[in-house]
Amino acid sequence: MVGVPLAARRAKRRARSHEKAHAITSVLEYAEIGWASVLGAHPLREGRRACSCDRVGCPDPGAHPLSPAWQMMATTDTVLLTRWWEQNPDANVILPTGRVFDVFDVPATAGQSALAAMDAANFSTGPVAANGDRVLFYIATRGAPEDEDEWWSCHLDYAPETIEATPGLRWHCRDSYVLAPPSSLPDGSQARWLRPPDGRPLPDPLHVLDWLADACE
Repeated sequence: MVGVPLAARRAKRRARSHEKAHAITSVLEYAEIGWASVLGAHPLREGRRACSCDRVGCPDPGAHPLSPAWQMMATTDTVLLTRWWEQNPDANVILPTGRVFDVFDVPATAGQSALAAMDAANFSTGPVAANGDRVLFYIATRGAPEDEDEWWSCHLDYAPETIEATPGLRWHCRDSYVLAPPSSLPDGSQARWLRPPDGRPLPDPLHVLDWLADACE
């Protein structure tokens, strides 16, 4: 009987070691294509809290940055990224949007339907990730031009504090972020790539929006 818990603990440590290595590998691959990363909180499945952050009743467990200074901290510095994840092996991976890419974030059913339609039409989707009950489409960013008149917004723009008010199609752009693979989800699964990034140019957002708008109706 004593050996069973010990074996379970060892298996858990091996799994955590694998996830740690996987996270470091992923953030270094993101850095290689110019995608900055920053440490994220992670879900807790034991005890009273659902999230590793200090916030009581966290509204988005394991799906937000560890630091409120995440926008300044996000980096492609491989030495710093390696040090961060070696010191925080359970941390999730957060990618800021509105820099190199934006992200369309839709319910899983709509996302899978749109992806199937895109594939049938031989449309190049760009990177696509599955995050539990959401599917994320990575697209070319509108960026943050110096002249604000060159930047346009729409009712789909999404910020972290508006998650409850935006249940359908969300557009992560400036001042937002997404949870990236291989981050842990509250149900014990992991975010995963359906179409991994490969360094090729990202698709035009309005072209992708046409497909997603139809799927979300």
